[in-house]
Amino acid sequence: MLHHVELWVPDLGRAVRSWGWLLGELGYLPFQEWEAGRSWAMDGTYIVVEQSPALSAPVHDRCRPGLNHLAFRVAGTRRVDDLVAAAPRYGWSLMFADRHPHAGGADHYAAYLEDEDGFEAELVADRDHVGASRTEE
Repeated sequence: MLHHVELWVPDLGRAVRSWGWLLGELGYLPFQEWEAGRSWAMDGTYIVVEQSPALSAPVHDRCRPGLNHLAFRVAGTRRVDDLVAAAPRYGWSLMFADRHPHAGGADHYAAYLEDEDGFEAELVADRDHVGASRTEE
């Protein structure tokens, strides 16, 4: 099981606004707080955002070697749609809008969101979630 993921961010305030909202919506609870960072936990795994003084660059580039994105299961297509609708209020923008919600393929219902600092989160509709999926498109 994954223990934790740590994202080094250029602006803690922006990261708390975007990631704090998203993680809270996904069921993560606030876990730790310190001057340079925050974390949210669920089921023994936690996600950290930290504005480290050891950052070697001022911006994140998900296309460089390293972490490209985090993908989360979401309880059905309606929930994905609701999160996409609310996301801009928290600094997220929809990626691949021209192919949404099937940018990952015809059988893959997901939203690809990017925060103001270039970090990507993929929200994948869990089609096994009873009562949450709409008819296949």
